[in-house]
Amino acid sequence: MPTLHTYDYAVIRVVPRVEREEFINVGVIVSCPGARHLEAAIEIDPVRLHAFAPALDQEALQPWLDAIVAICRGDASAGPIAQLPARARFHFLTAKRSSVVQMSSTHVGRTADPAGVVEHLMTRMVRVPE
Repeated sequence: MPTLHTYDYAVIRVVPRVEREEFINVGVIVSCPGARHLEAAIEIDPVRLHAFAPALDQEALQPWLDAIVAICRGDASAGPIAQLPARARFHFLTAKRSSVVQMSSTHVGRTADPAGVVEHLMTRMVRVPE
């Protein structure tokens, strides 16, 4: 029987008008300390995002989303936060913010395949069902 690891995840959201608290899901972050796995995945549907927030500058948004992925990977180009331990990076990224890019509350689960969880959550929480 495969070893099950506890993981935490949060959904990455774009909140164009923070005061309205309306959002569109664009990605997920999964932290699985037992498997030493921290990963962020982001997929933006530009047509859907434009329909939701026509005034939003999607080009200006992209570097912020790219930074989330870089911090999760521990890329030196992402600055000193990316050099922290994986768990500290996860908590930094999922902290509550009043900004255009926000995270959901964190949720917990168990899995033998953390990378598979990322794909599952992207399908369930981010991608539009066909």
